[in-house]
Amino acid sequence: MKIEVWSDFVCPFCYIGKRRLEEALEKFPQRDQVEVQYKSFELDPNAKRDTNLTIHEILAKKYGMPVSEAKKMSEGVAAQAATVGLQFNFDTNIPTNTFDAHRLAKLAEKKGKDHELTESLLKAHFTDSKHIGSLDFLKDLSAEIGLDVAEVEEVLSGNQYEQDVRADEAEAREIGVQGVPFFVINRKYAISGAQSVETFIQALEKVWEEENEKPILKTFESKDKTSYCSDEGCE
Repeated sequence: MKIEVWSDFVCPFCYIGKRRLEEALEKFPQRDQVEVQYKSFELDPNAKRDTNLTIHEILAKKYGMPVSEAKKMSEGVAAQAATVGLQFNFDTNIPTNTFDAHRLAKLAEKKGKDHELTESLLKAHFTDSKHIGSLDFLKDLSAEIGLDVAEVEEVLSGNQYEQDVRADEAEAREIGVQGVPFFVINRKYAISGAQSVETFIQALEKVWEEENEKPILKTFESKDKTSYCSDEGCE
């Protein structure tokens, strides 16, 4: 079974949804036969790498609300994160552009380190208040998870994996992704948003059952006389 996950590293519900999927997989008996692949999606492709605005100010401007109301909204999201064991620190959060982080994730995927990098980037952004748009930080983080520093520097200094990121985003548009996280299971079922653990479990069980059920053939009724052979002879 394959689960494709479109997400962004600055999307709070992507981190929450990731935890809920992981919890569902822990309870799924066939979890060792499930492959999870992360796909690139930028919530704001035009976001600046560096800004003097806080996340509360950015949200207030985006949704046309007072900063105080945006802060309350963030506190509500942080409360949801806490239910799955995550600590979100929005007051010290550093808004940034995630395009380079997505390019780096493609290198990590090639090296079998994409899951580790994804978790590290999400934690760095939401819990540790790190600047995940900073090339220096991305290099340091890459070294921590065992990526080759020279390869990372080559990727970040050029435009490698740009087309891979754009291909993921184009595919998202083609299949109708309106927001993230967005989960696609075996290209048969989609789960939009950070749904409950129970919803993930139900989806996993349904797909597994459908993919592994034995086909039941229906006999085509005919008025013609039947001729056939068996181990007892032919008729």
